[in-house]
Amino acid sequence: MPERCGRYTVTLSNRPSIISYAAVAGKKEGQGPLGRCFDAVFEDARLGCKTWEQAESALQREAMTRALDKVGLSPSQLQYLFSGDLLNQNIASTFGLRQMQVPLIGQFGACSTMGQTMAMAAIFVDSGAADLCGALTSSHFCTAERQFRYPLEYGGQRAPTSQWTATASGAVVVGRGQGVSIRAVCIGRVQDLGVTDMNNMGAAMAPAAADTLAHFFSDTGTGPEDYDCIATGDLGEVGSALNRDLLSRKGYTLDDRYVDCGLLLFDRQTQDVHAGGSGCGCSASVLCAYFLPRLERGELKNLLFVPTGALMSPTSSQQGESIPGIAHALLLSAEK
Repeated sequence: MPERCGRYTVTLSNRPSIISYAAVAGKKEGQGPLGRCFDAVFEDARLGCKTWEQAESALQREAMTRALDKVGLSPSQLQYLFSGDLLNQNIASTFGLRQMQVPLIGQFGACSTMGQTMAMAAIFVDSGAADLCGALTSSHFCTAERQFRYPLEYGGQRAPTSQWTATASGAVVVGRGQGVSIRAVCIGRVQDLGVTDMNNMGAAMAPAAADTLAHFFSDTGTGPEDYDCIATGDLGEVGSALNRDLLSRKGYTLDDRYVDCGLLLFDRQTQDVHAGGSGCGCSASVLCAYFLPRLERGELKNLLFVPTGALMSPTSSQQGESIPGIAHALLLSAEK
C-alpha cells in the first residue's frame, strides 16, 4: 500500500512495475542521438493524417499499442488509462485513445505529464485499485507552435533560449510482475519566480525541479550521490544550469550523474534546436527509449526521473501572467 514518507513523498511497498513500454518519434528526433532507440520513427510529420493534431493523436495510439503488443495484452485488459498532452482539452489524448474503450483519466501537467500519469498509475496499482494501467503522453512540434507561439508559415526568428518541442510519444504499462519497479513518488508544488518569457521555458521550470528534488532528498534522507542517474524533464541548457545552481543553494550538489532529457534527445551541434528539446513527448520518449532499457540491462540500478512542466496557456501569456512551473519525481529501480 502507498505510505507517506516525510511531507511530500509516497513510497510504494507493493513495488508496482513497468512491465512494458514503447517510444515513437518523428523524423527530426529519429535523426538525433537516440534515433536507433525508438520503436518507430515516422518520416511524415502528419503520419498520413489530415492535420497535425490528428497526427499527435496517432502518436499516442501507436505508442500505447506497441507497449501492449510487446507483452501480448489487449486494451480491454487495462483497467485505466492515464494520459495528457499540451493541447486544449487534452484532445491529442482523448481523440487518440477513444477507440481503445478503456476508462480514461485525463491529466495535465504540461511537460511534466509523463511523471504525473506514471505516478497515478503506480499508486492505483500499488493500492489494489487496479491490476493493469497504461500511462502515456505526447507532444508534436507543429501542434505546439500553432497553439503557443506563431503559425509555422510566419517564419519568426527563435530566441537562443528557446527549445524545440519534440514530436514524440512514450507509453508504459504498469502492473504487478517483472520489470522496472516504481518505488516512490514525490508530487511537486507549483513554483513561480516571475519568469514571463515564453521563449525561456527552462528558466521558468528550473525552480520547480530544484524544489521537488530538495523535498525528495529531505523526505527520504538521501542525496544525489545515492542515485545512479538523476534525469530532469526538459529544462534544456538554460534550465539545467539553473537547477544545479538552485539546488547547490539548498545544500545539494549535482555531479555528472545529473542529465536532462532535453539535452539528450537532440544533437545541439548539428540540429537547430537552440537550448534543447521540450514538450511532453521529450521526457516520455527519452525515458521509454533510453532509460528503461538501460535499467533492464542492469546498466543503471536506480533512476530518479523528474519531468518538469510550464503551467501556462496562450490566454495567460497574452494577459501578462508569469509562467509557473511544476515537477514530479519518481524513483525507478531495477533492484529486485
